[in-house]
Amino acid sequence: MKSPHPTLPSASAPSWLGTPSYARRLLNAFDSKSLRAWIYQCLLGLLIVAFSYWLYANVVENLRSQNIATGFGFLDHTAQFEIGEKLIAFTPRDSYLRALGVGLLNTLYITLCGIVLATLLGFSVGIARVSRNWLLARLAGGYIEMMRNIPVILQVIFWSVVIRNLPSPRDAIELGNLGFLTNRGLSFAVPAAHHGWLWTGIALLAAVLISLILNRVARYVRESRGRSLPTGRLTLAALIGLPLLVWWLSGAPAELDRPILRGFNFRGGFTVSPEFTALLLGIALYSSAFIAEIVRAGIQSIPKGQLEAARALSFSPWHMMRHIIIPQAMRVIVPPLTSQYVSLSKNSSIAVVVGYPELANISNTLMNQTGQALEVIAIMMVVYLTVSIVTSLLMNLFNRVVAIKER
Repeated sequence: MKSPHPTLPSASAPSWLGTPSYARRLLNAFDSKSLRAWIYQCLLGLLIVAFSYWLYANVVENLRSQNIATGFGFLDHTAQFEIGEKLIAFTPRDSYLRALGVGLLNTLYITLCGIVLATLLGFSVGIARVSRNWLLARLAGGYIEMMRNIPVILQVIFWSVVIRNLPSPRDAIELGNLGFLTNRGLSFAVPAAHHGWLWTGIALLAAVLISLILNRVARYVRESRGRSLPTGRLTLAALIGLPLLVWWLSGAPAELDRPILRGFNFRGGFTVSPEFTALLLGIALYSSAFIAEIVRAGIQSIPKGQLEAARALSFSPWHMMRHIIIPQAMRVIVPPLTSQYVSLSKNSSIAVVVGYPELANISNTLMNQTGQALEVIAIMMVVYLTVSIVTSLLMNLFNRVVAIKER
């Protein structure tokens, strides 16, 4: 019997898709989520590249219309400005590239000093925050709440104003026979130049290396044989005895280079500038409050049962902190501590407000003199990105060292 409904012809694939079987496989391939995600990402990448090229071409065209040259050739030109604080030699006859190098070294220097000071303060305040002493814990809590809730730039300005209102060099605050505190900075005595101090420093580094090796050997013996070695006394003997022995053998140099008032300022010794001091105190105190909270959280993550067991075994608070609390708390402390170190390195750019010649400050001078704003900003972005990445990589390596090893 013939069907009352006419039979519709079957749909066929377009001719440009080739054979039906090939077209079916091609269409079915688009059902894969991974393939679609890959295609979408490629399209997004192409759009970003095209948009970036459009921005670049637009900027170059606008700069050319204003007779502003592009490129990094200006870095070889003479800087023609002085830099007050520098770790390497610099004169106005040097290039802009060397000026940026001076700023980079100053940035790394203030960052390293800030990390050390913030870590010491943060750990001290964090431990005090969980102390059983009511007054000490409340003082630590007040310090944390005050420092982390005041913007870091205001703290830097505050310390700058305080230092600028100190007495002049003629009315300096004398710190015994070691130094003077004035509105020109902190001037203090340092060991006079002598080859013995160089060998003593090398001996100190060697003693630190020996101490690390001794601790590793002691850990291996303790874990493999169940025996404890007196590493504390050996480490103390290495850190104190070896440098003292080398210092004595090299002639026992004891002469100090003391600061002496000449004219309107001190000469000799070592002087920490007001700009450096204000910036260091501002960023270190601000970061130390956050580090203290990280340390507090790490300490409180230790099970209370372990602490009660340690007290039952007559562990002193110092031994509990050294052998039980800190080793286990570090796995909680290190990851967020990395973020604080990265933030501190970027906060160093606040030096612009107090005049400390770090990278951002010198970069502003370069932009004003050359008009190469895009190139200078690009250099700053690359430098700060590199510093942040290197800091993160080093802290990740340290995190692997302190992490609890699973058996």
